Amino acid sequence: MPTLGIDLGGTFARAAVVDAKGNIIASAKMALGERSPSAVVESIAHAAKAAVDAAGMPVQGCGVGAAGQIHGESGVLAVAPNLGWRNVPLGELLRTRLGYPVRVVNDLSAAAWGELNAGAGRGSQDMYTVFVGSGVGSAIIAGNKLVTGGGGVAGELGHIKVVPNGRRCGCGELGCLEAYAGGHNLIAQTRELLATGRSHVLMELTGGDPARVTPVTLEQAADAGDAEAREIYERASLMLAVAIANQVTVLNPARLILGGGVLTHCPGIRRRVVEGVQAFASTTSREGLLISDAELGDDSGLIGAALLA
Repeated sequence: MPTLGIDLGGTFARAAVVDAKGNIIASAKMALGERSPSAVVESIAHAAKAAVDAAGMPVQGCGVGAAGQIHGESGVLAVAPNLGWRNVPLGELLRTRLGYPVRVVNDLSAAAWGELNAGAGRGSQDMYTVFVGSGVGSAIIAGNKLVTGGGGVAGELGHIKVVPNGRRCGCGELGCLEAYAGGHNLIAQTRELLATGRSHVLMELTGGDPARVTPVTLEQAADAGDAEAREIYERASLMLAVAIANQVTVLNPARLILGGGVLTHCPGIRRRVVEGVQAFASTTSREGLLISDAELGDDSGLIGAALLA
């Protein structure tokens, strides 16, 4: 019997009925309106019902990939910056609403499990996955098992500290990698530069409209020779490269999977990350390392969450 996968983002809840091989049978998407836990649970429930109805078959359980820090097996979202939540018992709320078993994991854990079983990680048992999108996330698979840590929050690459008392991160702490290299924060730093009026390149690229700023805009400005844009860009790239290389040294994965909107749409940043792994990871840790791009796109979390259920 298939299972249900849920991908809970900051704007939409996506649901899919997935078979044991990771094939999506049917899916549905629901926009999030109000961000209260009860309202979000209702949005998830509507998306789940639409997916199950479209599949025309029952499911035996549900897996949820949510952006945030999850307390172990409890299904409690300790911190979910995109939703403004702290200590929300999402697993319990969904079990009550849906009426079947629910497992809640970090969205990157779900994506990594999807890639391991149905995407770029097939055939590997020791894998490290890094997605750089609106934030920075990672997941560890060792011996074909998802490593979640004693408190359930292993793999939070975005929240390692790279600048003591530095920029404030969405998690509330200071100096996190995500505060410098996550997509939202790349946009924020670029908008700050645009607002100074010192970057003629950015003015030309955006027409002076901060709403047109994206990480791609930053890469274009850096490539066009804007010194201050290049400083932001090179700093973020180097921080990512060193952080990921250090994880390769520590974990010694057989495969490194890279994904997320920033690494997909900013080829210069991706290239610097790959070069950084080759330059900064220990020689022995990267012997035989295969670096691959994620294959499942936006479906990786849906598929992985369902298979984890």
